[in-house]
Amino acid sequence: MTATMGPTASFRLITDMVPERDRIEVMREVYGRTVLKVDLDPLGPTQVDMKVRALPGLGIATGTSSEFRVHHSTSLIESDDLILLAALDGASVMKHRGREEAVGNGQALMMSGEEVGLNVIQPGGFRFVNMSFSLRELSPLIGDPARALMQPLATGSGPMRLLLDYVQSLQDSGDALTPETWRLATAHMFDLVALAMGATREAAEIARGRGVRVARLRAIKADIAAHGGHGGLSAEDIARRHRLSARYIRKLFEGEGTSLSDFMLGQRLLRAHRMLSDPRHSGRSITAIAFEAGFNDLSYFNRAFRRRYDATPSDVRAGASKS
Repeated sequence: MTATMGPTASFRLITDMVPERDRIEVMREVYGRTVLKVDLDPLGPTQVDMKVRALPGLGIATGTSSEFRVHHSTSLIESDDLILLAALDGASVMKHRGREEAVGNGQALMMSGEEVGLNVIQPGGFRFVNMSFSLRELSPLIGDPARALMQPLATGSGPMRLLLDYVQSLQDSGDALTPETWRLATAHMFDLVALAMGATREAAEIARGRGVRVARLRAIKADIAAHGGHGGLSAEDIARRHRLSARYIRKLFEGEGTSLSDFMLGQRLLRAHRMLSDPRHSGRSITAIAFEAGFNDLSYFNRAFRRRYDATPSDVRAGASKS
């Protein structure tokens, strides 16, 4: 178990780090009743890897779990938050308000935290995003929240897809983000969930200019980073993958005071820097590394690298070998 405290407190539990004889008790008492405010009953061997983060008005839990019966009982009700459960892989069955709905890959459901409910994680385990939103803060954005309860929400596209990708990206960044960044990110997540649930006209206009824009930009940056900013990757390629226009993508970057080409160049240079610093690539020539990072012109690579890092590729390699 690991934890960090402060305005964006986080908590992580990996059951493999807990002695097997203590796992069920830790899951039930520490993670279930204390952290998540639910009763947890394992339905098979207990395997969990979960991150929880507490933000003002918002809670986030992401990870994987084996089969469990998760009961939100009367004795554990402490708030009227709205609870969102989204399935990334696997399946669960939710029972709430006299209804029963399956939550499988590509689906999400919303329930009320002030009412009892049951969630049964199915055999094979579950990879999920679970979020709790302050009803007081979310209600003005969506009007009547009751109409969204236990209504299946598609996660394959639109605001819900942006929300889930955004949350995963933020969780991966974790404690490296500043409290101010988390404050802004919280507002963006409220924007996105409001749009997914049916935002009021005024809230939708604000969200499209704020939360949607930021989440899209973050998703595009993550996409480019995953490809190392490769020289063969074009604005049109990115636009097709994200179902946007290349012009709109360029405007997203311009709104941050930079450009798409500069960001892609930075990712290619970062990839080269990492390889030059990695002893596993010590036998490769600088030219080969530059080409693999997406540069076809060695002179341009050397100039751009020196401008970015105030050092030559040879300097970086020499420094890595000394350390």
